[in-house]
Amino acid sequence: MELGKSMIENEVKLEIIKRLRSTEEKEGVRILMAIESGSRAWGFASPNSDYDVRFIYSRDKDWYLAVNLEEKRDVIEYPIIDEIDLNGWDVRKALRLYWKSNPTFVEWIQSPMIYINSGSFREESRKILPSIYSVEKGIYHYRSMAKTNYRGYLRDKIVPLKKYFYVLRPLFAIQWLEKYGSVAPIEFNKVLELVKDNELLDTIHELLEKKKNSKEKMLISTIPILDKFIKSELSRLEEIKLPKLDREIEMAQLNKLFHMILSENQS
Repeated sequence: MELGKSMIENEVKLEIIKRLRSTEEKEGVRILMAIESGSRAWGFASPNSDYDVRFIYSRDKDWYLAVNLEEKRDVIEYPIIDEIDLNGWDVRKALRLYWKSNPTFVEWIQSPMIYINSGSFREESRKILPSIYSVEKGIYHYRSMAKTNYRGYLRDKIVPLKKYFYVLRPLFAIQWLEKYGSVAPIEFNKVLELVKDNELLDTIHELLEKKKNSKEKMLISTIPILDKFIKSELSRLEEIKLPKLDREIEMAQLNKLFHMILSENQS
């Protein structure tokens, strides 16, 4: 078991792991990977942010050898209790989404905050990331995320503080994709390394400190320098034409990983 470096209290970690182990027992599954996602993994959680616990699980091989496999439920979800939001995907569902460069799954396997890491799933998934991930799809995803959050929350005079980060993080992730041509890290402080404008960077750092010490629903007045940057980037991104890259994703890689996990279940 591996626990990522984080600011999560030990008592909370133990409770999360307890619930995950209880899930394994009740559902008859093996949890391959359980991580923290969302603002805590991104690095800008508020004191009262939920714990967004996400996991990938597998079942015995015979469960997948069924005529009605497509009709079987492939998610496990629970209501939020004590600010712990816990749900997971079956490994087959996860790998099928991975094949399409699903941004949620790609971020899960990159999370620096790990509750459970069982077997080879996380390591092998990360190993094949360069050959699976589509930069083009990543840019479209982050552009849509930034645009939706900006239009939905940041055009009034008083706005939710946290929504600035739900726009800034995807915009900087796009800059990372454009510069390096590879998947962007999910930690906000890492993509901030791209910012060369000192005034902009100082403003973001000040807002980040306020976010970390404010309630989740904190409202603030709009910040002109951030608004100017956001509008400029969104305008630029509307004009870019991404080339259609010919990518042959070898499903064989994902099938191999899937079979490896099922074999681990039998051992």
